[in-house]
Parts: sequence; structure tokens; C-alpha cells
Amino acid sequence: MENTQSTGIINPRAKARKLANYGLLAGLFAYPQNESYKNSVTQTYEYLENGFPEAAITLQPFVEFVSSASIKDIQELYLRTFDVQSITTLDIGFVLFGEDYKRGKLLVHLNEEHKKAGNLCETELADHLPNLLRLLPKIQEDEIQTEIAELLLLPAVEKMVSEFLPGKLEKKDSVYKKHQKVFLDYSQNYRTIFQYSLMALFMVMQRDFDYNQQPAQPDTRDPGNPASGNHPTEVKDFSQNIETEMLTEK
Repeated sequence: MENTQSTGIINPRAKARKLANYGLLAGLFAYPQNESYKNSVTQTYEYLENGFPEAAITLQPFVEFVSSASIKDIQELYLRTFDVQSITTLDIGFVLFGEDYKRGKLLVHLNEEHKKAGNLCETELADHLPNLLRLLPKIQEDEIQTEIAELLLLPAVEKMVSEFLPGKLEKKDSVYKKHQKVFLDYSQNYRTIFQYSLMALFMVMQRDFDYNQQPAQPDTRDPGNPASGNHPTEVKDFSQNIETEMLTEK
């Protein structure tokens, strides 16, 4: 049997992989504690302009919002997006599996990967998006790196983007009003602004890992005018399709 050396064919998995700066991108999804968050977002945008111009264009509405908003306003929208009365969550395992036992198995295996790579999770769980983004370039085995990206991160981020669809937002609001009897206090103009950071991340990962699934498109309405433009398109639900990935079954 001919080997790759004799045929001149190089297995792409055998090539040294050059990844984007995921440690920098993780900063987009860290809690905005102070003004340094604004500097981090600007730095990330400038980085994308040089290497991932399409992702930079997608991120631009988010950058403009962050540069003009107060830290208090950014904090409020961050919590409304990912925590209190949230649109989605940054915990990837929950996005894909909900409360299913598979999330518990996933956390066990991810904890092992974090420990092996020397990646500190601090106060968040092992499947928290910033933790996984910081872990990704530290993994030595290309196969595990690819599986975390293609079977966990990319499907989860795509599903997270789909949660910003107007129809899904309306259903969430209805549930909050009916079951929790809460007053939905948020800035309507910028309520969905974090979708741009998620979509920019998806575009970078899609290129790095040659991922061919079509992403959900961000809401192209003017953030300051929610009545304008088109809505993002629906994407399929991946939570029922990930059954045998190495991380939860090995």
C-alpha cells in the first residue's frame, strides 16, 4: 500500500494547525467588569480586521455599541442575554443537552482536558464558552481539538445564534410573563446585540476548521432601529443529533 510520502498526498489532519487567537476571542464573552472590557473588544476587532475581515464586519455593530455604552449598560445586557431572563446561556453542554445526563458526562471529560492542558476554569464550569475557547489552542491532539470544535463548539454557537430569532424571543417573553410574573426590563434597541459577537466567533471557527454547515445569519436590523432590515434565518436544532461524540461516550 502506498503511503502519503510516496503519493505526495498530505493528510490535512497531519498538518500543523494554525488557529485564530481564541484566548482573545474568549474576552468577548467574559463578564464586563470594568473599562478594560471595552479595550478588549476593540483589540479583538482590530485583530479580526487583519486576519478575518468578514468576521470583523459582522462584529462591528457590537463594537460600536460597546464603545458608546456605559459599563453598567453593557453589564445589564450581558446578564439579560446570558443569565437573568436570558436569551441563551454560555454553558455549551446545557445548550446542546439541557439537563440530560450527557451533560454530566461531558463535564467530566472536559474537566480532564482542562486539567491536562493546564487551563484554569476559575469560577465557571468546564463547558463555559470562554473556558472552552481558551482551552482549544492548548490541546495538543489535533483529533480531540477538532472534535471539541466541530461536535461541541460550532453546533452550540450556531444554536445560540438561532435563539435571537424574533419568534423565539417572543416565546421566551411569554414564558417569563406567565410563569415568573416578571417585568421584562431591558433595552429593546440593543437587546440582541451579543448575537454579533457570537456570529463573528462562528465565522472564525468555520474557517479554522473547514466547517461546512451554514450558520444562522445575524439580525441585520439597525440595532438602534429594531423595525428595520431582515430577521435571521432559522437553523436546525443540533441537540438531538449529537449522540456519539468521543467526549461523552469514550
